[in-house]
Amino acid sequence: MNTVFTFSDPLLALAEKAEADAAEQFSRIDKIAALHAERILSAMIRQKVSEAHLQGTTGYGYGDLGRETLDAVFADAVGAEDALVRHSFVSGTHALTVALFGSLRAGDTIVSLTGAPYDTMEEVIGIRGKGNGSLSDYGIAYRQVELLPDGMPDLPAIRQAVRGAKAAYIQRSRGYSLRPSYSIADIQSMVETARAENPDLLIIVDNCYGEFVEEVEPLAAGADLIVGSLIKNPGGGIAPTGGYIAGKKKAVEQCAYRLTSPGMGKEVGCTLDFNRQMMMGLFFAPTVVASAMKTSVFALSLFSKLGFACYPAYDAHRTDIIAAIRLGDEQRLCSFCKGIQKGSPIDSFAAPEPWDMPGYDSKVIMAAGAFTMGASIELSADAPLRYPYAVWLQGGLTYPTGRLGILSAAQQMIDDGLLKL
Repeated sequence: MNTVFTFSDPLLALAEKAEADAAEQFSRIDKIAALHAERILSAMIRQKVSEAHLQGTTGYGYGDLGRETLDAVFADAVGAEDALVRHSFVSGTHALTVALFGSLRAGDTIVSLTGAPYDTMEEVIGIRGKGNGSLSDYGIAYRQVELLPDGMPDLPAIRQAVRGAKAAYIQRSRGYSLRPSYSIADIQSMVETARAENPDLLIIVDNCYGEFVEEVEPLAAGADLIVGSLIKNPGGGIAPTGGYIAGKKKAVEQCAYRLTSPGMGKEVGCTLDFNRQMMMGLFFAPTVVASAMKTSVFALSLFSKLGFACYPAYDAHRTDIIAAIRLGDEQRLCSFCKGIQKGSPIDSFAAPEPWDMPGYDSKVIMAAGAFTMGASIELSADAPLRYPYAVWLQGGLTYPTGRLGILSAAQQMIDDGLLKL
């Protein structure tokens, strides 16, 4: 076979066992992917998508039928009243920023129901970095409900914290922490608890990494808005940029006014050549997410057998595509990332190094040999260089290549003398 990969026989034997143990989980993943694929195809048929909708516009983008139809398809597919799907969102954090500033006004209070947010949201809120146009700078108050020792939401504390608040924020995924990612059932418990005390509360869920992983999205659990990035799950590895906001029609409208300008909202904004890529990415998303999930499950199964603490367990109910592997020290962490990079289709020859990444308070190492820069639906690994020296792994456009990337990481640790079989 004409291949660049050379794996030790003991590693391959262990990988075969890890894959066999994951078979039941793989079957569950495929069933959920089929459900979402049918839902998205049905949405495209109902909305009568045509070749004309794949074309873009320039200038103001008035009457962009592709933009309007993509919003309708996306909303239909995720169970929303309306959606705002745009290439002009530069990241998931940007989409969240638009959602928060569109929904909140001076004097309002927002409560995080899931403890401290991840690093980039700290500056948006104003927890860190003052005077940069954060929510705090605009007179919007913030408080958070600390998580229980097991990482689960504190429901009694949530009920008290939302009194008098305008909005609540739920971060579905774990960020750079080892707490659990939250299931739709967990989100529903938070929503019901908060609404019992504050019926008018606007609930916004950061849905990044969670799209199409469970059978429904957080809107089905009572959330008002879900927000995410198109270079993660819903872009299917095809959308080269962008993000989305979806949910209640009035709430989406307020966000659209923030994205463009009051009175214009969703009616302007050219799509250039992005309609086809975003529509096609959504079409492919369920199977690509399934590949990423299988890659994640395989990695968790393999590295747990290698003696590392893994979060979640490989056979656990999954709520997002992220896996965390506690490697124990900086050397193993950097070696793992080096191996992921060597097993990537793009820039495999590069060696990742820790750097001062904007928005983070620790040096971060990132391995991501991706077709789209920063696209974490593609196999990637990253971590801040701080205790507990865990690496956060996500993505995999196809399972066979994702599997090779994981084996490359393990083999690199063996070659560096940091792992013995």
